[in-house]
Amino acid sequence: MKSLYREPERREELAWGALEFHDVFRIYRSGPAETVALRGLELRIEPREFVAVFGPSGSGKSTMLRLAAGLEQPSAGEVRALGVSLGRLDDSGLSDYRAGRLALVLQSGNLWPELTARENVELAVRLAGRKGDAGAALAAFGLEHAAGRRAGILSGGEQQRVAIAAAAAREAPLVLADEPTAELDEENEALVLDALRSLRDDHGSTVVTVTHSPRVAEAVDRVIEIRDGRVA
Repeated sequence: MKSLYREPERREELAWGALEFHDVFRIYRSGPAETVALRGLELRIEPREFVAVFGPSGSGKSTMLRLAAGLEQPSAGEVRALGVSLGRLDDSGLSDYRAGRLALVLQSGNLWPELTARENVELAVRLAGRKGDAGAALAAFGLEHAAGRRAGILSGGEQQRVAIAAAAAREAPLVLADEPTAELDEENEALVLDALRSLRDDHGSTVVTVTHSPRVAEAVDRVIEIRDGRVA
């Protein structure tokens, strides 16, 4: 099946938000019971903005991130990413979107543990159809020493920065990070936040991170609080 995904041109960016939610509901059903995770969410995040999303457990933060990644579809409403309505994409189009335009940085499990840091970045670049320089990307994030080491033996902070280097090397315009500094000490959290900021400053990426860390709020352009499935 031909992909329905069309890669927007960079000059179009001012006409649309990098990430938009328009009256989005997400309802999970299990037999007769239903849980409403998002209740008419309205949100626009601008291109090249670094945003932190806060909220209590169960507020809808992670659901919002899954919808933005095209891993789930809303029960109602529209999610637009980089000018594209994700609900109008077929499976091939969603795969193209995730491989070519989106980078996910999770709390853990971002890397292939048996591959080296360099090989992980090279694989990410290849899957995105880019020609990024893995060595240069790792060096830009202070990871020259880790290039030839297996990802599985790197520290948690180093693993997160390798994942961010991969996002930079593949020129991902939208980066979604789910608790990327969880379980890191203060020093490594600062290094990861610096790395995320550099995606915005040096690579023009839009960065959206879901977090519980109050230190993240000091590093971002805007803080968004979600409660009961809406922007508070």
